[in-house]
Amino acid sequence: MTKLTLGSYPHMLGFEQLERLVERTAKSGNEGYPPYNIEQTTDRSYRITLAVAGFSEDDLSITVEDRQLVIRGRQKDDSEGRFFLHRGIAARQFQRSFVLADGVEVGEALMENGLLHVDLTRARPDAVVQTINIKKG
Repeated sequence: MTKLTLGSYPHMLGFEQLERLVERTAKSGNEGYPPYNIEQTTDRSYRITLAVAGFSEDDLSITVEDRQLVIRGRQKDDSEGRFFLHRGIAARQFQRSFVLADGVEVGEALMENGLLHVDLTRARPDAVVQTINIKKG
């Protein structure tokens, strides 16, 4: 079976980056923790909400690395001196990644009721018309 690439189409120039982006997105893990929602709040803004019960603001970090939003959580183990009969709430770490399109900027992050909200906005692209002069050879 032949792999179809965007480079196979001669009228689609410069889309190699898009192809790499799709591959990178497909490779990002499909782990289920923590659960999250993505909602479109306006025609140009989005909100990612992660269920991070048990995490404090100090246990979480949000970074943008190479057009990728990375949210990490690491809880401190506070079980020293405690004896658990049952421990079903683990001090678990996670990393959740979201690939961002060009023009999407990360706004503010808000923590409320065990939910972490991260707001994103997409800038309006400038309408550019460019005239190319033709020179005699």
